Amino acid sequence: MNDDSFDDVTSLQFRLRELRDEHRDLDAAIARLIAAPTDDQLLIRRMKKRKLALKDRISVIERLIEPDDLA
Repeated sequence: MNDDSFDDVTSLQFRLRELRDEHRDLDAAIARLIAAPTDDQLLIRRMKKRKLALKDRISVIERLIEPDDLA
């Protein structure tokens, strides 16, 4: 593995950690909003949509870091 590809993988792994952290934080925030007596359904829907988008980006980066051998 050359230095450029090592840097690319390292950068992707760092971004993956950031996205996972944000996904986890959103999950906790959504749970708190749902538990609150004055829940804001629009905000919760937007947060869930953002969470799904993060999950999609996480999946893409995971595939870039460790591509499927059958592909």
